[in-house]
Amino acid sequence: MAGQRVAPARKLNATGKPKVNELFAGMVAGVFGMAYFVYGKRQARFAPMTCGVALCVYPYFIDSLAWLCVIGAVLLVVPFVTDM
Repeated sequence: MAGQRVAPARKLNATGKPKVNELFAGMVAGVFGMAYFVYGKRQARFAPMTCGVALCVYPYFIDSLAWLCVIGAVLLVVPFVTDM
């Protein structure tokens, strides 16, 4: 495959190791996402189920720790705001 560019690996720091803060934030988001999904499924509520899936998936697409926290906080609050 001569001439093709290889995309650099994401979520790596200068030493080539994964960024621990972003990995931890993604793991926490996934745990909350799983809990929201199970809660939404048992209660037959659409908002917690969709936010749970979004919480599990979005860390794969976001590189910045700040954006991980902001988007995660919004997704955690949405089910409570929409059910009022």
